[in-house]
Amino acid sequence: MTTIAAIQMESTPDVQDNVEMACQLIKQAAYQGASLAALPENFATLGLSREQSFAMAEPFNDGKIQKQLASCAKENKIWLLGGTLPLLGATGNKFFSSCLMWNDNGELVARYNKIHMFDVMVGKEDVYRESDNVQPGNEIVLVDTPFGKIGLAVCYDLRFPELFRAFMLKGVDIIVLPSAFTIPTGKAHWEVLLRARAIENLCYVVAPAEVGRRHDGRGTYGHSMIVGPWGDILAKVDEGNAVVMAEVDLVNMQRIRQEFPSLSHSQPFVMKELTL
Repeated sequence: MTTIAAIQMESTPDVQDNVEMACQLIKQAAYQGASLAALPENFATLGLSREQSFAMAEPFNDGKIQKQLASCAKENKIWLLGGTLPLLGATGNKFFSSCLMWNDNGELVARYNKIHMFDVMVGKEDVYRESDNVQPGNEIVLVDTPFGKIGLAVCYDLRFPELFRAFMLKGVDIIVLPSAFTIPTGKAHWEVLLRARAIENLCYVVAPAEVGRRHDGRGTYGHSMIVGPWGDILAKVDEGNAVVMAEVDLVNMQRIRQEFPSLSHSQPFVMKELTL
């Protein structure tokens, strides 16, 4: 079995303070025995203005924040999923919201660019237009690790079950979902969607989240959790900076899949309908 940590953060307006806090929590997770730690979406830059976000955006595999996270992974001998960071895109007017993974030697092993853009109205007046600044990705990413095959997704991706079924068809064991859910949508849908994605695909779901007020005054829901393949909540925290930890037991997961073989009952012709 392997211990995995979901890190919850209440990020501040100071980017460097956020990175330092993240590294402290990663160190805590490693000390407590975690083999992998995952940070929330936009943990360093949440709520920054468009101008500030572009000023902080880094080239891929270069830049201060990426170097700090790589160093943190190496120093603590822990695999690290760095939440998301703004990485410069091909055009000058948008950046990618990129989820990066480093191994325990501090080597970059994966990059996932968030696919689904949060362009919605929450309530009657609170409008979000993520696509104004972020260029969507176009590639599904899974990573082979010593503790299972990990699928990478981010926040709003949670609402698109076809992405998670694609993970399952590619042999996923664990899905990691850095997030910054709004408070209204979090109260309504966060837990039920996380548990549904785990149940549908009989896999683990690790969901580190932002909590508290963003720099722009909008609230984030928190409630970071780790869900097992039967939909049971293995670990959870509601508020504050925290490390949520749980054991991932792939032997038990395979037992569940054998005893309840719903994954083998998936019909290819149904999946083909999604491409029409």
